[in-house]
Amino acid sequence: MTDDGRPVVAGDGAEGGGAAEGPGAGTGTGAQRLAALSDGVFAIAMTLLVLDVSVPAGLDDAAFREALGDTLPNLAAYALSFAVIAQFWREHRHILDATPTVDGAVTGLALLGLALVALLPFPTALLAEYTDQSLAVAVYSATVAATNAAHVALMAAIQRRIVSDGRPAGATPPGATAEGAAAEGATPEPTTAKGAGAAAGAGAAEASAQVRERSVDAGTTALVFGLATPLAFLSPAAAMWFWLTLIPLNVTIGRRQRRRRE
Repeated sequence: MTDDGRPVVAGDGAEGGGAAEGPGAGTGTGAQRLAALSDGVFAIAMTLLVLDVSVPAGLDDAAFREALGDTLPNLAAYALSFAVIAQFWREHRHILDATPTVDGAVTGLALLGLALVALLPFPTALLAEYTDQSLAVAVYSATVAATNAAHVALMAAIQRRIVSDGRPAGATPPGATAEGAAAEGATPEPTTAKGAGAAAGAGAAEASAQVRERSVDAGTTALVFGLATPLAFLSPAAAMWFWLTLIPLNVTIGRRQRRRRE
């Protein structure tokens, strides 16, 4: 609150709309609000996916069984898109938790990713109803690829912010006192300048490495679905089978990342 009773608005006193929010933004202000908005968008998108799964009322036994069988493509498309959105949400929360400050680039890329997530129920419905149509498979592949590409760009922006600030989210900013850091929601580091700098640098390096690892996962998904987009015009079935290459690729990448950390 200000002296005259007005609530403090993030960005007050900063020059321009693209200025980064101050220390502790990663845990208490900008990133937290962005994460809350993201949770809402993800929840709505996940809910919209299931609206295409329905069976008409008033059917006799034979018609009911036929209608129930007709929902299988819808259920398959729902399960696939739910898994895509759930993974995207999980990664999204992790990287937002890692950013020490939120600037215009981070906000813009996050909103772009959320816009693509909100769009995903539409290509999911196309895929469920027109599985054998090249354009439907291509539109779905392109949407998933674009969503993950936006996610990779967001992670690159957050990684630059971590390196620029020289600290992960929640760490004491360089030159800040422990009391000031605690008041802003940051974690107090050693009181000596040398100790604080070393701890912040180590934390920034670790956070940056984690974001880089997650960007490899998202980049792999963007690559696979991106390659599947033109493939769909040659064979929709081949494009959908090509999506499955993500399974061995993710397993291999995960093993290499674990060995590197060890």
